[in-house]
Amino acid sequence: MTHGVAHGRSPTPGLLFGLILTLAAVVAYSHYIDRQIASLRVLQSDLVDRNRKDSLQLLRIQNNLNQLGLAMRDMLDQDRAYPLLAWSKQFERIRGDLDDALARQAELAVASRAPADRDRLSDSLTQFWGAVDRTFALATDGREDAARAQVSLSLQARQAALSTAVARLLIENNEAEEQTAQRVQAIYDQVQRQVYWFFTATLVAIAATGLYVIRANRRLFAELAVLSDGRRELAQQLIATRESTLRHLSRELHDETGQILTAIGSMLGRAEKQTPAGSPLRADLREIGEMAQSTLNDVRSLSQTLHPSILDELGLESTFDWYLGTVEKQLGLVVSYERTGVAVPVDATVGIHVYRVLQEALSNVARHSGADRVWVRLRYLTGVLELEVEDHGSGLGERTTRRGLGLVAIRERAELVGGTIEFVRPDEGGTLVRLRVPLEEPEAQDHAPGAL
Repeated sequence: MTHGVAHGRSPTPGLLFGLILTLAAVVAYSHYIDRQIASLRVLQSDLVDRNRKDSLQLLRIQNNLNQLGLAMRDMLDQDRAYPLLAWSKQFERIRGDLDDALARQAELAVASRAPADRDRLSDSLTQFWGAVDRTFALATDGREDAARAQVSLSLQARQAALSTAVARLLIENNEAEEQTAQRVQAIYDQVQRQVYWFFTATLVAIAATGLYVIRANRRLFAELAVLSDGRRELAQQLIATRESTLRHLSRELHDETGQILTAIGSMLGRAEKQTPAGSPLRADLREIGEMAQSTLNDVRSLSQTLHPSILDELGLESTFDWYLGTVEKQLGLVVSYERTGVAVPVDATVGIHVYRVLQEALSNVARHSGADRVWVRLRYLTGVLELEVEDHGSGLGERTTRRGLGLVAIRERAELVGGTIEFVRPDEGGTLVRLRVPLEEPEAQDHAPGAL
């Protein structure tokens, strides 16, 4: 029987494409996340942090302007008779602090602010300090009333305008900070959505790849199952053909060649009797007869080795007794044989395979193990026939490659009879071959009443 196997396309290109696609997606998504993180870093460092530091400098400027406002209010207080020049040192100190704060604020001002907005505060402060210088010049000339009028009419108005401008800048910073926070939140939301989409796409890709692998594996395992069935059937046919050929050769040797040699021996015996007692021919005929008898014994031994007829006639136990008795002379092994359990009839097909396993195991011991002693145990258990062949030689590991075909043959024969085969290492070293074959329990005979 011929089995046809349809060879499908290899799953390797599809899996490789899926791997490349997944890696490309991971790289692209990593690049996208890196850009988003860089954008967040820019927003945080260049906008949020600078905006907050800028607001701190604006608050510093506003505090100085408030101090100027309080000083100008004190300058116009009629209850105090201090000359205006008494406040010049305070104004100089505030001026130095304002210049420093203004310079820092100019460095920290956000890039989104228009240049005119950044310059307007500096110009207003320059004009304010110009008015302050003129006021203190009037006071120096002794024109206190004109100087106070300058404070009331010009300086206070300019200070209020400056405070309003700084307040407006603070409001702009707050609005910019809120807008930046919204942009950051929008980026976080976008990244979160992209993460969800990426995870979804990754799970879909993994699921698709997994389904593809499962489908490819199922197809491959189906093909392997077909090949295994075909191999098993072929092995059965080969073993059956081998046994049939050996049986045929054994019968030919036993029947045809054995009968011919027997006839030759008989003819030589009659010729010897008809030859005179003192004739040299009589001794030659006797020698030829002995050679014919020796050849007949060898042919019968070879016939039994090819296929023991004793197995069909007397059963497995007698076959074991006969074969193990010849092993020491044939293979040079000392065999310790042990049989336990209640013997049950064994089918001839099962028996020949168990016998071949014993032959192959002992042959491997003689050829490869280096041991000169072997233990053979045949056990009849409940529903199971167990055969063990144990040696304490070099072990299976050192000779596996050299007796691979023998192991394959043993495994095939075990499968053919529905049994199991084990190769284990005893505590003493070497190899233990254990064959377990299921046996059909003999059914009890039912005797009906009145039966003969």
